[in-house]
Amino acid sequence: MAKLVILNQGMTGRAHELTVDRTTIGRVDDNTFHIADASVSSHHCEVHLRGAEIFIRDLNSTNGTFINNEKIAEAVLKPGQTLRLGQVELKLDTATEASGGTPSTPAPGATPAPGSPPPKPRQVDATMVIPRGVSLDQLEQGGQTKGLGAGTAFSKKKDKTNTIFIVVGVIVAVVIAVLVVMAFSSLPPSK
Repeated sequence: MAKLVILNQGMTGRAHELTVDRTTIGRVDDNTFHIADASVSSHHCEVHLRGAEIFIRDLNSTNGTFINNEKIAEAVLKPGQTLRLGQVELKLDTATEASGGTPSTPAPGATPAPGSPPPKPRQVDATMVIPRGVSLDQLEQGGQTKGLGAGTAFSKKKDKTNTIFIVVGVIVAVVIAVLVVMAFSSLPPSK
């Protein structure tokens, strides 16, 4: 039976057997295979069983669906290939021991069956890092970027607006005070 096995830290070994013709994968609970990761769209992709083939169709996901690091809209997923949804990597695992074929690759951390050859070391595929926002430290730095020196459009500028505003405010207050004093001094004395 074919299954999708998650390879990411924290979710390693979590798997979903492909037993129905159509399986939906996404972040929200109404999917057949629910993956709670921010890089996975709410309804990310569909998996269709078509005979012996496993067909993947992207559902206009935000971070894309990739097979062996190639972005796909629709494609066939073959045993051993890596399916990436956002930052979550899955491996297609097929159990062929029962049919007399060669054993499939075990999930990371799984122990091999007695008498079976030792598992091959897992080849690490290059994965694109998708930024998840800005940290508080980056905000406090005020958008400073490595490689940009002082005097560029991104360097911190002195705040002259506050100084000008205070000086103009003081001048206006003094003018108003002088006008009030002049107005009261020109009034005739009261009897």
